Amino acid sequence: MTHDYKRNGTTTLFAALNVASGEVFGLCQEKHRPQEWLKFLRMIDQTVPAEKQIYLICDNDATHKHERVQRWLQKHKRFHVRFTPTSASWLNMLERFFRDITQNRIRRGVFQDLEQLIMAIGNYIDGHNQNPKPFIWTAKASDILEKSPAQGPHSINDHLCGGLH
Repeated sequence: MTHDYKRNGTTTLFAALNVASGEVFGLCQEKHRPQEWLKFLRMIDQTVPAEKQIYLICDNDATHKHERVQRWLQKHKRFHVRFTPTSASWLNMLERFFRDITQNRIRRGVFQDLEQLIMAIGNYIDGHNQNPKPFIWTAKASDILEKSPAQGPHSINDHLCGGLH
């Protein structure tokens, strides 16, 4: 950033990656709280066909574990949530998407207001989804499990199985 840089607003991008197709679902929100996470989950619920089960691998953010979120998930049985072990790299594909959108669209962009920033993010996601690339595992599940020690009542095995069903 230059000395005369002026921030015209910030947004929180909630995003989900369909590992089978490479498609990204995104929603910009003003804040990063349980109510915004629930709005994102509702968007996914409305977007994904009702007959599909939804497996979410989430980081250990408190927003994802909030009591209101847990109650909502209890009522929406097709959502299966697993949390990554602390400092794990399970979300690398989505992190790569965030890196790409930052480097290719946001970093050198000029946005006069928050609406322009949100539109740029939405347009980038739409462009990505015109030719998405599926997620391809390069490591065998058995190799990962051999290298990963159990972590309390929910072992890495629980997390891995949650993501590969």
